[in-house]
Amino acid sequence: MKKFGFVSISGRPNVGKSTILNGLLEEKVAIVSPRPETTRDNIRGILTRKDCQCVFIDTPGIHRPHDLLGKIMLSRAQSSLMETDIVLFVTEKHQAFGKEDQHIRGRLSSPESGKKVILVINKVDRVKNKKLLLPLMQKARDFYPFDAVVPICALKGEDLQTLLKVIETYLPEGPFHYEDEDLTDKSMEFMIREIIREKILGGTYEEIPHSIAVMVDEIKEEKGKINVYATIFVERTSQKSIIIGSGGAMIKKIKTAARKDIKKLFSKKVTLNLWVKVSDKWKRNPAALRELGYVD
Repeated sequence: MKKFGFVSISGRPNVGKSTILNGLLEEKVAIVSPRPETTRDNIRGILTRKDCQCVFIDTPGIHRPHDLLGKIMLSRAQSSLMETDIVLFVTEKHQAFGKEDQHIRGRLSSPESGKKVILVINKVDRVKNKKLLLPLMQKARDFYPFDAVVPICALKGEDLQTLLKVIETYLPEGPFHYEDEDLTDKSMEFMIREIIREKILGGTYEEIPHSIAVMVDEIKEEKGKINVYATIFVERTSQKSIIIGSGGAMIKKIKTAARKDIKKLFSKKVTLNLWVKVSDKWKRNPAALRELGYVD
């Protein structure tokens, strides 16, 4: 009998949820950066093995929203908690079970619901003495009746296979929903805009990350070459200057890095054309959020 299930990867911002998704799939599906709130949408990653298929859902970090975009992100993260078969509750030792984790616990289904909740303690490579994890394990038992507790280091790929085996034991029986070769249900446009946003996050200052959005205007194939046209939106003119950089140095750096990853998507030569525009308070504007793809 085959097994199939949806698995939510949930937790506060910046605990390594996207790194866990990519590590479990052994492919890069979700962008990664050290900036909190990098993930803005529920991203499905599909792992198919001989007898089981897991659909992992990387969710935005559960946090207190400051604008309409934040409220949309929170709503998507919360819906994932309710709709999946298994929840991976991701935390890390130094901030485990604080106010943010308590906030997430309050949004979980009751233990009587039958939903399986696995505590994933990430970044254990930062704990020099593994015995220090024992009090945390005890605290976990008092915090919530987790079905399992699995310490991992997603960045180094440590114990991800152990986590996967635990997940597989709790998957319900059922037919596969996706083809064996499917890796995600996201569109090519979505993947491209996320790649561009990742390169901006990696190369710009602190004031930029939460103020940028990317729209893919057009994708054209001509003579075996892919031409991508995209617009980067910011909230202020000063941010536009930062992204363009002195003499266009920063935008050139972003284009070069993004084009390299986009080329892997198509396995063809890629030309990337970028523009930067100012859209004042776009994160609070329903029409702008709809145009940028954050609202259906």
